[in-house]
Formats: sequence, structure tokens, C-alpha cells
Amino acid sequence: MWEDPIVQEIRSIREAHSNRFNNDLQAIYQHLKEQEKKNEKKFVSYPPKLLNTCSLQLSSTNMTS
Repeated sequence: MWEDPIVQEIRSIREAHSNRFNNDLQAIYQHLKEQEKKNEKKFVSYPPKLLNTCSLQLSSTNMTS
């Protein structure tokens, strides 16, 4: 099976990064947050969009008909 060399490179980088932190997700997260603080770019977070539950109920009842 053909493997994409770019995907393979990304996977090896990701694995090396994970190994650097002993595969500890909390440590990886902390490191990424520290990198964000050092970066001069502005990171924006938006609040989650709320779903309209009425339309969800209507669409689910239509699916069962």
C-alpha cells in the first residue's frame, strides 16, 4: 500500500513530540499552552454555539416517520 511521505513525516514528528513527554497528555498540553504564551500571535477562542433544541426534536421525529 502506498504511503504519503508528508503524512509519514508528520506522524514521526508527532510521535517524537509525544515521546519527549513520556506520552503524558497533560504534559503535552502544558507545553503547548506555554508555547502559545511565548508566541506573539493572538489566539482567539470563541464561545461554543448553542444548538436550538426545538429544531433537533423536530428533525429527530421526522427521521422516525
